[in-house]
Amino acid sequence: MKLVTAAQMREIDRHAIVDLKIPGMVLMENAGRGVARCAQRVLRGLGGTTVHVVAGRGNNGGDGFVVARHLQNWGFDAGVTLLAAASDLRGDAAANHRICAAMGITIRERPDLTSPGSLREHLSGAHVVIDGILGTGITGEVRGPARAAIEALGGIPKERIVAIDIPSGIDSDTGQVLGAAVNAGHTVTFGLPKIGLYQSPGAGYAGEVIVQEISLPRAELTSDRLPIHLTIREDVAGWLPRRPPDAHKGFCGRVFIVAGSVGMTGAAAMAGMAALRAGAGLVTVGVPASLNDMLEVKLTEVMTKPLPECADRTLSLAAEEPILEMAEEAEACVIGPGLSLAEETQELVRRLIIQIDRPLVIDADALTALSERTQALTGRSAPTVLTPHPGEMSRVVGQPIDAIQSDRVSAALEAARVLNSVVLLKGAGSVSAAPDGTVYVNATGNAGMASGGTGDVLAGLLGGFLGQGMPALEAAAAAAYVHGLAGDMAAAESQRALVAGDMLDALPRAFAEAEAGPSAEGAARECRGA
Repeated sequence: MKLVTAAQMREIDRHAIVDLKIPGMVLMENAGRGVARCAQRVLRGLGGTTVHVVAGRGNNGGDGFVVARHLQNWGFDAGVTLLAAASDLRGDAAANHRICAAMGITIRERPDLTSPGSLREHLSGAHVVIDGILGTGITGEVRGPARAAIEALGGIPKERIVAIDIPSGIDSDTGQVLGAAVNAGHTVTFGLPKIGLYQSPGAGYAGEVIVQEISLPRAELTSDRLPIHLTIREDVAGWLPRRPPDAHKGFCGRVFIVAGSVGMTGAAAMAGMAALRAGAGLVTVGVPASLNDMLEVKLTEVMTKPLPECADRTLSLAAEEPILEMAEEAEACVIGPGLSLAEETQELVRRLIIQIDRPLVIDADALTALSERTQALTGRSAPTVLTPHPGEMSRVVGQPIDAIQSDRVSAALEAARVLNSVVLLKGAGSVSAAPDGTVYVNATGNAGMASGGTGDVLAGLLGGFLGQGMPALEAAAAAAYVHGLAGDMAAAESQRALVAGDMLDALPRAFAEAEAGPSAEGAARECRGA
């Protein structure tokens, strides 16, 4: 499913209205009816009968008038608060205002917003409130009547708020809060979902996301000119390699993982098991020699390789040749989980990145070895995937964490271009970006996964996919999706108690669901971003 910026959505709308001569009133009617259907479902769930629309002067406000009209026709008690004068309205919004007024729907104009409490008190009697204040076009900080109205909605429980297209005050391209934003329980977005609905903090403000078809041309909604995607189950089901009936372990891919140091053998073990769970036929984990016996106790199905080490029991430069020999026998390699920041180990990593000619995942401590030394990547001809969290990304590209987090999609894209690698920027709404500008945004996962070891599971999954021949970008996007799905399943009992090992245990169920392909229930859930 494509994700769009505000500018891309405006161009799709323009093409529909100007070039294809689809009346704007038709699009507004379809949009408003879709929001009304969502509000109707919420009202019935709450046992409510009253709904109130808070409308701005733009097209979102016009959509809100359509919502009020339909809900009134369906037997609900609908009212509207217009944050402007009726004379300020133009075009389709003005036309729908006139229809609502002619139907006898109560419309309050220019309410007293000197105190947010005055509007909040008025709205408190409604079972559902519709946020039609601002649309996707806003970029600067919210001010004036719109801000006062947003603050007033802050006193309404979020499950009772339905946002039109995007919660007012959320930047639709980045998900950032523009000073103040509506915290909605439900968002009905039109045509295609906006990037900001799946990036934090916007994703948290959007709640349940429903994508409403409003008669925009399908060719525009699926165009190759839109390079950003939301990863959905149908994508993953199509990407995952299928095993023929006569498959054997050699056919399913060999993965070699360079990992581990004193106190960090768990990272090596979890990465190895995740690669095996991903479907790789043979997985070997190379660790400092003195840790090998310990790792053999931890792992049964995964093989181990003792490697030359320093006095502090981290990998030494003498491990270079045996690692390259093992890599030559593998279809893919992973380097980094629990590896340590020891100076000699970091130099070893830089040498290996240059010489390994297999698809390579660079994770965790191996990413630190690239800090200000990214030239190690320039000579690589085989696919490379970097898996940084924001702090690691900051060290690799030399940008502040705040700048990266303020626009994660752009940050991942720029890093992928500069580093000529696929970049999987971890965190809520993980972003997988390729040098050619293609991006996949992930919506699975939860806050319970913010604990040690979960990144090692992701690195192993990714290595397992590469070992089975998956292209780098698809492997990254699929790994993020399945990893998050396993986290959601593991958190079913408690997010707080979730540990990385729970995700390893949940992977078989996650794969079963991912490989089931599209279904009505699954599509509905993924559109909601649940």
